[in-house]
Amino acid sequence: MTITPPEAAASRPLILLDVDGVLNPWYRPGPEWEVHEAIGHDMTYRVVLNPAHGPMLLELAHDTGSALVWATTWVELANREIGPRIGLPELPVIPVNVGREVPGVGHKTPQVAEYVAGRPFVWFDDDLTRSDTKFLKGHDGVGSFRIIQVGPRQGLNDRHLRQAAAWFASLSENGTPS
Repeated sequence: MTITPPEAAASRPLILLDVDGVLNPWYRPGPEWEVHEAIGHDMTYRVVLNPAHGPMLLELAHDTGSALVWATTWVELANREIGPRIGLPELPVIPVNVGREVPGVGHKTPQVAEYVAGRPFVWFDDDLTRSDTKFLKGHDGVGSFRIIQVGPRQGLNDRHLRQAAAWFASLSENGTPS
């Protein structure tokens, strides 16, 4: 299965966003995190979201010339139930719930490898392993990338965003870390 990204993001570096464990941690880390009910897949879920994340991610995307993209099992529901609550516009969605599975590799990783089409990317996720990194490094359609492992108990924070900004800043003109 080949996944074609939208034209607007066709040549820009990418910032891939997971929801559960990243934008929706297991526990409410502080008072700035808001509790919401989100409806999806015929169920109601309790999500804990930080409304500061949207502006912070938009700033990171702007400053690095990158495009934000959902890489979450929430798929299209992320645009309806998560993005508006943290101040994100509608974003492209990688259809991670479909396609081939690779033994020992996270179910989202093969679809991400198809989607990125050689563009540099940062991936904020809480559930990726060395096997995912090895798969991505060995995939023909994947160029430079940085997986930023987010602890699911605390969720995304400033340190993760600084890591992403520093990695993007280290890229040379051909999109490889210098």
